[in-house]
Amino acid sequence: MKDALTIHRALLEWEAVHEIVRLPIALGHADELPKALGLPADRCLVTRVYTCEGAYGGRRFLTGVIVPAGERPPMEAVRLTLGARNVRPASADVVNAVTEYAAGLVCPLLLPETMPVFIDQRVMDTLPADDVIYTATGEASTALGIRGRTLFALSHA
Repeated sequence: MKDALTIHRALLEWEAVHEIVRLPIALGHADELPKALGLPADRCLVTRVYTCEGAYGGRRFLTGVIVPAGERPPMEAVRLTLGARNVRPASADVVNAVTEYAAGLVCPLLLPETMPVFIDQRVMDTLPADDVIYTATGEASTALGIRGRTLFALSHA
């Protein structure tokens, strides 16, 4: 499984300024980041993973959508963006196996190349690109602090 050290090493290799933050409480889900860090939800981003069917030649695949903590993207918008027939939240066992992150704590970095990642437009509209945001690392006890524009560029979203 991928963890904070895996992410840290990749970010060092990419020469990306970042911080791995030790959390005062363990997370059960990335939606708990704002409470753990004492920050507004729009500064804490969550990667939601969905199973999609009927796009890209009709095959089934996963996609990630980056949204503020506690929010979910409109399913119809995800479906239309991908041209998929069906979109639904991916099961935890599939998320664990495909992303190599703990379900609910998925980081938008180091995801499989076959897994497209998108950012909810509301994030782009409200968050200044130079602001530091926080996201999960795959571990319950840490978070990644990184500039929004750096995260967006490295996640290929």
